[in-house]
Amino acid sequence: MRNGSLRPIVSLHDVMPDRLDPVADLLALLERHGAGPVDLLVVPGLDWRPAQIDTLRRWQRAGHRLAGHGWCHRAAHVRGLGHRLHSLLISRDVAEHLALDTDGIADLIARCHAWFGAHDLPDPALYVPPAWALGRVPRDRLAALPFESYEVFTGRIEARTGRLTLVPMVGFEADTVVRVGPVRIWNALNHGHARFWGTPLRVAIHPHDLSHRLAGHLRRRIETGFA
Repeated sequence: MRNGSLRPIVSLHDVMPDRLDPVADLLALLERHGAGPVDLLVVPGLDWRPAQIDTLRRWQRAGHRLAGHGWCHRAAHVRGLGHRLHSLLISRDVAEHLALDTDGIADLIARCHAWFGAHDLPDPALYVPPAWALGRVPRDRLAALPFESYEVFTGRIEARTGRLTLVPMVGFEADTVVRVGPVRIWNALNHGHARFWGTPLRVAIHPHDLSHRLAGHLRRRIETGFA
């Protein structure tokens, strides 16, 4: 499981109460091929039952890392032209940060972090906004928020310093014919970038990717260690 001498950074997105079964299937497949530990991106502001939170605890005890992933994974409304374009091209209706101002985003991030402690889960270090859209939050404000690092489309931001480290990313969420070509091209470019610069490769997987149009490609990449 290496890109050169570096292991890929694998994340499973959209860990929600109604998606735990496909998440479990993906985790089992990844674990069989040595892809771990995995960042599990948890959406807290939903109807979590005690048994489902116990599942999160079990995965955490198995060595996987819990991370924050928005609050409800749904934008309340579309705010401005930039958000509208982002929705059409990338995020559809999930980029909830883009519907909020700076204070609203900071409040959402704080609520997300607090949810873990309120449910006897370990404090997560990583926050990934839905669709990687952090929104109107100056980097120097991140130091006052509870997470240690924040992942955006281009890489990861260290909260304490505001420093962005570029980390190439591949994904497999091609649920329409139109998305297949752009996702393949994106993956090829970013995989080449990671090889050329000797950087880790971020691998973003969504719960239903094994039923989408790049499912076979995803399975082969898992089996070969994303090499």
